[in-house]
Amino acid sequence: MADSRAIGVFDSGLGGLTVVKELIKCLPDENIVYFGDTGRVPYGTRSREIIRRYAAEDEAFLIKHDVKLIIAACGTVSSVAADTAKGLPVPFFEVVSHAVRAAVAATKNKKIGIIGTSATVNSGEHKRQILNLLPEAQVTDCSCSMFVPLVEEGWYSADDIVVLETVRRYLEPVIKAGVDTLILGCTHYPVLSSAISKVLGDGVTLINAGTATAAAVKQFLNENGGLNGENNNAQHIFYVSDKPDSFRHTASILLGEDIDETKVERVDISSL
Repeated sequence: MADSRAIGVFDSGLGGLTVVKELIKCLPDENIVYFGDTGRVPYGTRSREIIRRYAAEDEAFLIKHDVKLIIAACGTVSSVAADTAKGLPVPFFEVVSHAVRAAVAATKNKKIGIIGTSATVNSGEHKRQILNLLPEAQVTDCSCSMFVPLVEEGWYSADDIVVLETVRRYLEPVIKAGVDTLILGCTHYPVLSSAISKVLGDGVTLINAGTATAAAVKQFLNENGGLNGENNNAQHIFYVSDKPDSFRHTASILLGEDIDETKVERVDISSL
């Protein structure tokens, strides 16, 4: 029996739209409710306690929309606050474990890089999971705190000298380490993929956690009878915690589709 309830997705801002994009590709018939906490972005520089509180509030918001599962499309939440989902009445997906498995499968020289927010990198969660699956791996991680503001400002062109120089300076440790696989440990970062590839070269495989997570969600829904079935009018609804105008503009670029103003609503997440 088809389950028409929406898939719930949340992120600290716009980066989670890269996961939504992959979900739409992989599951075009599914309804999606997205919450971007644009009023409190970024999460990656916050304390663990604040990140946990924000994550719990985001999850509670989506539950109110009767979603059938929740995806934390945020590397920071997935790394340091995934346990906030333990009491949820619906299945929960984070992006770390799926990215790790994809990276371990992709690497040939067993040198894997991880880039993320400071909170994500400091948690060590990616590294722990990689070494659990591939004990002989050499793992290099580095935080890239300026990447999120770049994306949020719409600065991500591989032809932009400012973007390229910022990427080059942050990626110096993984370049020196000779990694052949790089996990984009924040869902904002796939937006910078072209610039990152230009700096690293074609010999380095970039792991987009959104792609791996969307595949895992599809498999789960298929195995548990949770697919919506054929749906030629799938609804994608977006909520934000700050002004929706800039969100709509950038989201249209990231998703490759125009977002009608009636599908974006501002909410006061702290008062819910």
